[in-house]
Order: sequence, then C-alpha cells, then structure tokens
Amino acid sequence: MKNGILIVNKPQGVTSRDVVNKICQIFKTKKVGHTGTLDPLATGVLVICLGSYTKLVSLLTSEEKEYEAVMSLGYLTDTLDVTGQILKKKKVQVSQEEILKAFQNFPSSYVQQVPKYSAVKVNGKKLYEYARENKEVSLPTREVYLKNLKVLHIEDNHVTFRVTVSKGTYIRSLIEDIASSFGEYATMESLKRLRQGSFLIEEALDLENITIDTSLKTVEDIFDYPKVVIDEETYRKVLNGNKIKLNSVSNRVFVVYLENVIAIYEKVDQEYKILFKV
Repeated sequence: MKNGILIVNKPQGVTSRDVVNKICQIFKTKKVGHTGTLDPLATGVLVICLGSYTKLVSLLTSEEKEYEAVMSLGYLTDTLDVTGQILKKKKVQVSQEEILKAFQNFPSSYVQQVPKYSAVKVNGKKLYEYARENKEVSLPTREVYLKNLKVLHIEDNHVTFRVTVSKGTYIRSLIEDIASSFGEYATMESLKRLRQGSFLIEEALDLENITIDTSLKTVEDIFDYPKVVIDEETYRKVLNGNKIKLNSVSNRVFVVYLENVIAIYEKVDQEYKILFKV
C-alpha cells in the first residue's frame, strides 16, 4: 500500500467523496481521505491523503485556503450558489466604484453564519438535512479571518475576486455578506480553490492523469521542520509512541533514525510527543 499525499485538481460536478472513491479504485485501497470538502460546483485544490498519511488529515485541514470566486449580483438563492432555488431578485443599482469600496472596507475578521445547506451538524444532524425537510433550525456562527480580499474583474453584474481565508470559512456566505454591505443580493456563480496551505493549483493533477504509478508527496515534501537524529534507545520509544526528550528549540521536528525520517514530534513542556509516525 502506498503512503503519501496527492494534490488533485477537482473537476466541477463531482463531490469530494467522488474524488476519494476514484483514488481508492486507482490505488486499490480504502485508506484514503481528504483535508477539506469542496462543493460539487467548486473546482481546484483537493488534498488527498493515502495510507498512513490519513493520520495527517486534521493537521492539514487547519491550513488557510485561497480562492477565486465569481459573484452574480441581483438575486439570492437558498443554497447561496447558482444550483439553488431563487428566493429574492432585484434590479442591480450599485456602481463599480461602490463595489470596489465595499471590498476594500470589508473587515478582515467577522462572525459568519454557517449556510443552511452545509454539512455542519446541529444536534447530531446535518444542516442540509434540516433544509431539505423544510425544518427551521438556529444556524451556528463562527469567527472567520480574511486576507488579501481583492476584486479582479467586474463585468455587467458579475464580480470576480480573490481571497485567502481561515479554516471553516464559507465563500458562499462571504459573497452574501459582502453584497449585503452595499445593499444588493448576490449568489456564488463559480469557485476555484487556488491554494491550501503550501499546496498550489499549479501542482494539482487532473483525475484522468492519475495512475497507480503516480508519485506521492512525503512529509519531507510538505513540511519544513528541522531534523533531529536519535539513537537506538530513543528509536524504541518512538516505535511505542512514547514521549521523548530531544535537543531542540523547535516546536515541531522530524525525528531521524539511520538517515530516515521516521516521525514528526511536537514540543509539550520539556518533552516531545508524537504527532505522526511515517
């Protein structure tokens, strides 16, 4: 079984789970996971972990993400994107100057409401399940962080923009919130994930080009941690997943034995605990 990471360029019209299922078939394994769902409408970077690297999913999911999106002004849907049912419509009256000013003045952090068509759970049930049953439920909120929010292009009632966001940010909701700030309705027309952490769209592979012989990224490819060489006694502790003492000031390190990286350790007080064993 192969262990490592694949950067996939998710196509439009398939779910993130569909991509995982395809990778399972290609590599003939069920031990596959992804580090951040993309809606079927969305495209771009989907980080796939195989084999033992599935233990890194939570660590990689916490990375910030960069998106390019198109918002369509003049209407609002129940899903906040073009796949939904139109709830409200109005003639667009905002100028390009007002749009640009709204983007420039939008806060770098704010409390965002989770969209009702999402997989976030309330009382053990996914929000989209409540929505499909037409049941009212209080929508959760979370503080989100934005960087480099920038308009790229405005044409007719379509605004193309780019933004870097924190974990858990919904671009659909962001579009609605930005449009509300200048008194308009807006719906997400398209979305492309350009980056997740250090993983870039330029290195992403199309699904049809992935085979069982495709090389996978290792921890040394994706993390830039200092290396600490250990002796045989400490190696036995690593094999058992024990805490160890290391001569390092770094919070996270690669532990090396016989010239091979065998684990990632994280500093806790005066010792290091294991995060991932290769």
